[in-house]
Amino acid sequence: MNALDLLYIPVALLTAPWWVFKRRAGWRERFGKIEPLPARTQGGGAGHRPRILLHAVSVGEVAALRYIVPLLAGEADVVISTTTDSGMWRARALYQSSCTVVRYPLDFSWAVERFLDAVRPDVIGLVELEVWPNFVRLATRRGIAVGVINGRLSERSARGYRKIRHFFGRSLGRLDFVAAQDQTYVARFIELGASAERCCVTGTMKWDAANTPVSEAAAESLAKAMGIDRGLPLIVAGSTGPTEEALLVEACPRGAQLLCAPRKPERFDTAAEALAIDGARVIRRSGGGNAARVEGRGGASPRFLLDSIGELSAAYSLATVVVMGRSFNDQYGSDPIEPIACGKATVIGPAVADFSTVVAALLTQGGIVQSSREELGGVLATLVYDAGRRGQLVEKGLACLAAHRGASARHAELLLRVARRGREGVVGASLSQ
Repeated sequence: MNALDLLYIPVALLTAPWWVFKRRAGWRERFGKIEPLPARTQGGGAGHRPRILLHAVSVGEVAALRYIVPLLAGEADVVISTTTDSGMWRARALYQSSCTVVRYPLDFSWAVERFLDAVRPDVIGLVELEVWPNFVRLATRRGIAVGVINGRLSERSARGYRKIRHFFGRSLGRLDFVAAQDQTYVARFIELGASAERCCVTGTMKWDAANTPVSEAAAESLAKAMGIDRGLPLIVAGSTGPTEEALLVEACPRGAQLLCAPRKPERFDTAAEALAIDGARVIRRSGGGNAARVEGRGGASPRFLLDSIGELSAAYSLATVVVMGRSFNDQYGSDPIEPIACGKATVIGPAVADFSTVVAALLTQGGIVQSSREELGGVLATLVYDAGRRGQLVEKGLACLAAHRGASARHAELLLRVARRGREGVVGASLSQ
């Protein structure tokens, strides 16, 4: 036990009711009690293949790994750790056939030690940020190279970390590499304590991850199960947050169907109530095969609630128009890359602080529409009934995605080089974009 553990213990006790309310699973694994991984498989030549641990906190970060995992799996044993229950579910669905999926431990020193004893990685890539002080300190003390990949540090996050800069900066200073999405993020990492010599720009892997096609069978199955009419326009709102379902009900053009997929499962019931605000019946995915077409008062088109995990890509593939949630309230936006990669005309609101670089690139190239709350109804009406305008958006959006791909290969090169050479094989200027 160390001083940091003594700080964590009262915090854990104070927040215990919240953890109970959240009903988190995997508590044994959260304390580092996982089955020891088998010895590394043999490489093509001398010695063992390296083992690379990729830590992705939840669903979004897990999805960002879709292109890098196969690049690494041919050269190394890949282990993916994640924190949330939804992240574990998604990681197993995507990667369990090609790599090991484990639960990331709480940052108590004894939990981290057990975890590292079981996994024994050669290099650790922390996706986007997720820099926990005990984990970084104990891993580097063992000689394991630790760094951030697909690094992202928003101004909002940076403001918070500046308040604990002395504490947080020590952990950043221990990192062997920071491979960030753009130069703005690099500057923030350096300001907060990362070594400038160990930082580089590699772009965002999400441009690549969106290249994975959606199964037409999966999309058709979802449409049939929920009773979505393929002959009517469908607006799909992904990752919605508070107040947005009610806004979308108001903005949805007459004759169009509306499907909302809340970002957080704990909002499913609240979202269902908002979708039924004018007396309309709401068809929930969790209803299990209710394919009957149900109209609300006045002949309103059906409304659908995607209260499941892992089916948003299939919903996007069914859409006429996609609206990105958490961008029309006081939150900070959602990633629009996936629906654009599905070939869908996409609308986003004014709140995009967490994805400002991606949105700026798409706006510059004309591949996305940005709308205010007040303008949303008119924007959706135009796009739903103007196939030519939708086609222009799709063409320009796909061109923007193609121009920005390649970050996964750069990250894979970095991780494999460090895994093979050890901590002296850290970032070089050749990896900068």
